Amino acid sequence: MNTSDCAQQWIAAGRAAMAHEAESISGAAGRLDRNFCEAIRLILRHSGKIVVTGLGKSGHIARKIGATMCSTGTPAVYLHPTEAAHGDLGVCSPGDPILFLSKSGTTRELLDLTRGLRDTGSPLIGILGNSASPLAMRMDAVLDASVSREADPANVAPTASAAVALALGDALSITLMQARNFTVEDFQRRHPGGFLGAGLRLKVREAMHAGDEVPYVRPEDSLKQVVIAMTVHPLGAACVLTSGGRLAGLITDGDLRRAMQKHDDIRMLCAAAVMTASPVTVAPETRLLDALRLMEDRPSQISVLPVVAPESGLCLGLLRLHDIYQAAGIPRRSARPLLSE
Repeated sequence: MNTSDCAQQWIAAGRAAMAHEAESISGAAGRLDRNFCEAIRLILRHSGKIVVTGLGKSGHIARKIGATMCSTGTPAVYLHPTEAAHGDLGVCSPGDPILFLSKSGTTRELLDLTRGLRDTGSPLIGILGNSASPLAMRMDAVLDASVSREADPANVAPTASAAVALALGDALSITLMQARNFTVEDFQRRHPGGFLGAGLRLKVREAMHAGDEVPYVRPEDSLKQVVIAMTVHPLGAACVLTSGGRLAGLITDGDLRRAMQKHDDIRMLCAAAVMTASPVTVAPETRLLDALRLMEDRPSQISVLPVVAPESGLCLGLLRLHDIYQAAGIPRRSARPLLSE
């Protein structure tokens, strides 16, 4: 079998696995019932944290669910069921909801853990692959994480079952997030570092190029004048402004190349002839993460955005894709003052 045939088989196998997991998750979504509502109610009723537990692969999923809950407004900790029997059960305060993850629902360590929690008043919630299992019988609410089969041909590796358990945990986290009116600002406060935190915290005005850093031209300027301006200020684009300072259009490096490809003699061309007349723009108070989505979540990605004041329509500067990444933790080329300074 040649390499091309192997590649096609591998792609087909990968797609089949992903399609089966997606179908399994869809099936679990269709089975959500009053138990899901009861689980949400039990968690919201308690003002403290939620404890998440599971063993093996279920333990890995439990850790991820706990991390998602922490970042979306529901304090959570992971409890290893074996360590719980040797002192770590002390992490559970009276009344803390306990979220159990298990595919079989017969894991001895988890069953033993329920006995230790019997007198604490903690509600027990299960994301279980077997709703008729011994562990399910001890739960106050059970989310059905069963699957018809795993995604691998031998039906042994916890793949589809793990995906369903994680999806159910995400469903809990997101529903709790909405029930608590958890906002983007709340999310940002829990993510002060890294690209995500910076993208939510910083605004376009804090990363954009403004003033003398930006190549500005007029619609009637020659293409030579445009090239000179973009060479002096190499930001990958030039803003074409009206006499009143409003944005008339945008000329990118790509526009210049296309103009030279289309015209044998470019000496008679002016900025208005090659500019994009209605470019995508961004406001200075837009979050950097939203600006990034504006650039990338489109059929044809863009790497530079004119910054326009929404009230006056005045062009304030340019924001490049590189500026977003640079502002989000990578040392800036130079410290630029904010527009308000």
